[in-house]
Amino acid sequence: MSLRQKLLLLFSLTVAAAVASVAWTVLVRIRHVFEQRDQQETALFVSQFQREFQHRSAEVAAAVDRMAAGEHVRAIAFQFAQAGDAAPYVNEAQTLAQESQLDFLEIVAPDGTIVSSAQWPARFGYPEPAAAVTAPTPFLKREDLPDGSSALGLFAVRAVRRSESATEPPVRLVGGERMDQSFLADLPVLPGMQVTLYSDGGSDGGADAGTSASSAFDPRHLVGANGEVPDAARYQRLIDTARNTGQQATAIVYLTSRREDSVNATAIPLKNEAGKVLAVLMVANSRAGMVETQQHIRAIAYGVAAAGILLAIAFSLWIAARVSRPIEELARAAEAVAGGNWDVRVPDRGRDEVGVLARSFNHMTGQLASQRERLVQSERVAAWRELARRLAHELKNPLFPLQLTVENLVRARALSPEEFDEVFSESTTTLGMEIANLKTIIGRFSDFSKMPRPETERIDARDCVWRAAQLHFPGLVRAAQAGTSQVRGEQGIECKVEVAQEPLPIDADPELIHRALCNLVLNAMDAMPDGGTLTLSAKARGDQVEIHVADTGQGLTAEECERLFTPYYTTKQHGTGLGLAIVQSVVADHAGTIAVESNAGSENHNGAAFVITLPKAKL
Repeated sequence: MSLRQKLLLLFSLTVAAAVASVAWTVLVRIRHVFEQRDQQETALFVSQFQREFQHRSAEVAAAVDRMAAGEHVRAIAFQFAQAGDAAPYVNEAQTLAQESQLDFLEIVAPDGTIVSSAQWPARFGYPEPAAAVTAPTPFLKREDLPDGSSALGLFAVRAVRRSESATEPPVRLVGGERMDQSFLADLPVLPGMQVTLYSDGGSDGGADAGTSASSAFDPRHLVGANGEVPDAARYQRLIDTARNTGQQATAIVYLTSRREDSVNATAIPLKNEAGKVLAVLMVANSRAGMVETQQHIRAIAYGVAAAGILLAIAFSLWIAARVSRPIEELARAAEAVAGGNWDVRVPDRGRDEVGVLARSFNHMTGQLASQRERLVQSERVAAWRELARRLAHELKNPLFPLQLTVENLVRARALSPEEFDEVFSESTTTLGMEIANLKTIIGRFSDFSKMPRPETERIDARDCVWRAAQLHFPGLVRAAQAGTSQVRGEQGIECKVEVAQEPLPIDADPELIHRALCNLVLNAMDAMPDGGTLTLSAKARGDQVEIHVADTGQGLTAEECERLFTPYYTTKQHGTGLGLAIVQSVVADHAGTIAVESNAGSENHNGAAFVITLPKAKL
C-alpha cells in the first residue's frame, strides 16, 4: 500500500470515526432528552389524573351525602325500619339516581341485601358486598350489568337512619359514577399523548378479593376517549406486567414495524380497597418526534461524513503532491544511487522538511561521488602498488638464479675449455628454465590485466557444475548412469555432486564460468593432498542461484579468508596468486558475488567452501 493510499485511508477513517462518535453522542443525548420529557409529561399527567380522580371522588361523595341527608331517603329508612317490607321501594333507586346524576345507585337493607338497584332492578334481594365498606372515602368497584358485562365505577357508601339518634341498623346507599370514555375525555391530554383504560370486565370478587388478576387479556377491554384502541394487543405484555405485579410498568411499544409508530408507554394499575388491580391506566407518548429528529441527525451525519471523506481525498491528494511525490522521487533516486548512478539529483522544492531532505540527499550524493573518485584513485594506486610489489617479488625469484648463472659463466672463463663447456652447458640450461619461468609470470600477468568481457547467454547452472566435475572426475558419467552422483577419483579424493531438481537458469558466459569453477575445483583438490571429499552443489535461493565448491582440507584462517582474493596472494608453495583474483573478476562481471567459509582452527573443521551467488534469470 502506497503512502498516498495510507493517507487516504487514515483521513477517511478519522473523519468517519469522528462523525460517527459525534452522531452517536447526539443521538443518545436526544433519546435521553426525549425520554426525560416523556417521563415528565407522564408524571404531570398522573398528577392531573389524581386530581381529576379526587375531584370525581368528591363529586360522587357529595352526591351520595346529599341523597343520604334528604328527607325522602330518611323516610324510606324509617318506613323500612318500621315495616321491614322492601317491595314498595323496588324502583326508588332509579328515580334517586336520575335526580343525583349518578350512573350507579343501590339501596341496601340492613341485612346486606339489595332493596332497589338503578342499574339492575332485577337484583332485588341479592347481597351487595360493597355495603359492608365503612370507609368514608370513595373507592373503585367493578359493577355487574344486566347484559352480562361489567363497568368500572367510582363508588361511595353512606348509612341512612330515620334520625341521628336512632340505634336501629341503617339502610345503606351505594352510589357511583362510571370510569369510561367520558371520564378519559375530560382528562387534559398533551399533544402526542394517548390515554387509554383497560378493564378486564370480570367480577372484582368483593372487598376481600386477592391482588392478582384472574382473567386473560382481552384487547376489546382497552378503550380510549374515542372508543376501542387499534393495535391494542401490542400493549398486552405491559398491561399484564402491571396487573400481575400491581406496580407501575414502563416500556417501549412498537405498534407497527416503523420506528416512527412506537410509543413510550407507562401502565398504572388502579386498585380497589383490598388492593386488587381492577383496571390499568395506560399513558403512551409518541416517539415520532424523537425518531424524526434522530433520522434528521443521521442524514446530517451521513452528509458530513461524505463531505469529510471528499475533503480527506482532496487533502490526501494535496499531501501526496507535497510529501509522497517528493518521497517517491527520493526513493527512485536512492535506487539509482544503489544501481551505480552517483550523479542523480532530486528537485529541491520549498523550505519545509521535505525540501531539507532533498537538499541533504543531493549533498550526500555529491559527497559520495567525490569520495568515490578519491577512493577509486586510492584503490587504484594501492592495487598497482600491491601488484608491482607482487610482480617484483615474483620476478626477483628467477633473477637470482640468473645472476648466479652469469657470475658462474664469468668465473668459468678462467677454466679449461672442457670445464668451461660443461659449466656453459649447465648455465644455459638454467638460464633457459628461468627465462621460461619469467615468460610464464609475465604471461599470467598479461592475462589478468586483459580479462575478456563476458558474452552472456541463457544457460543452466546445473550444467556448469556437472561439466566442471566431469572434467576432473570422468567417472561421474558412469556413476550418473548407474543412478548415483558421487565417485572416487585419483589421490583418494571422492567427488559428490548435489544439484536441484528444477532448472537453475542464469545469464552468463559458459566458458568464463567453467574456467572459474575449474579453478576452484583445482584449489580444493590441492587443499586435500591426503584425500578427502569434494562437494559441488547448486540450488536456488529466492531470486538467486548459489553454487558451492567445498573441500574437507585443513581450511583457512580468518586472515587468509580476508586476503584470499588479493592478486598475487597465495597460500601454496607454487603459485602466482592470480587464480582466485581471476575467479572474483569473472563473478563480478556477471553481477554476482563470491565468498569463502572456513572453520580452520576448530576441533571439527570441515575444510573450506566457496560460495558463488549469481542472479537468477527471469523466465
